[in-house]
Amino acid sequence: MSFWWWTILDTQEKLLTVGKPTSVVVQDTNRCAWHLLPYPVLPNFFYTQCMSIVVLSQENEEYRLIISQRCLGSFNASKPCGGSTFLPMLVDNDLPTTMDWRDKGYVTSIKDQKDCGSCWAFSPTGSLEGQHYRKTNKLVSLSEQQLVDCSSEFGNMGCMGGLMDQAFEYIKSLAPGGLDTEDSYAYHAEDKKCHYKPDSLGATCTKYIDMTSGDESALQQAVATVGPVSVAIDAAIDAPDCSSDQMDHGVLAVGYGTSDDGQDYWLVKNSWGFDWGDKGYIMMSRNKHNKCGIATASSYPLV
Repeated sequence: MSFWWWTILDTQEKLLTVGKPTSVVVQDTNRCAWHLLPYPVLPNFFYTQCMSIVVLSQENEEYRLIISQRCLGSFNASKPCGGSTFLPMLVDNDLPTTMDWRDKGYVTSIKDQKDCGSCWAFSPTGSLEGQHYRKTNKLVSLSEQQLVDCSSEFGNMGCMGGLMDQAFEYIKSLAPGGLDTEDSYAYHAEDKKCHYKPDSLGATCTKYIDMTSGDESALQQAVATVGPVSVAIDAAIDAPDCSSDQMDHGVLAVGYGTSDDGQDYWLVKNSWGFDWGDKGYIMMSRNKHNKCGIATASSYPLV
């Protein structure tokens, strides 16, 4: 083993002990460069399983550009959203201290977007799957490929990126239709010709709700009372502090809680396969001034 590799491993071991900011990041070797996240033991992320470890390079800004264009496109936190406004129904003291919608049957198995910048399709699909279960008591895996292929009219660009609210706008426009099932419209991780089939309907969306930007308390209320919520995060690899307004990756908030050592966290479902993170999931910091922008652009559908 090279001295360089030993140096990195030694750095990681020290960081696991002291938990200070560093330039070490985690890379899943089955992903391309844009599928990178900051090292998750430190302030923004609590835990992950490492596939390999690399040191940040001067190509960092290039990675950021690739991520933003291959997933959330030209996301702008100041741009008005098109969904209805979320109205909290409870005060924080009435909320459960922990929530995990996986235990309640709202969440499908981990999916893999592969080498396609379609996180913007997986995030809202996961939220819609949860709301469909809430209404019908049936968990149906829905088609991300339909969003990739068919929603360009709403500003999405297939594997080159898109936005979750634009995905909801597309689904809403199909009413009384909606998203086909995953079984009927399978995922191929590439742009294809749209072949939406209304007779293969999996779930509908009548409208969608946008959370107050940057309000983690409101996001917690939604996750606690509604179900899994579509969220955008900053997946930059260049600093210990994530941006709260430069989002480049779409994921799904499926719960929240507090760790044994008193750290509040969000339970997040990613779309990079079962081998990534903690079997496809990760815990991200909660109540840390909107760390990584998790509450900056969050939404969920009504069915």
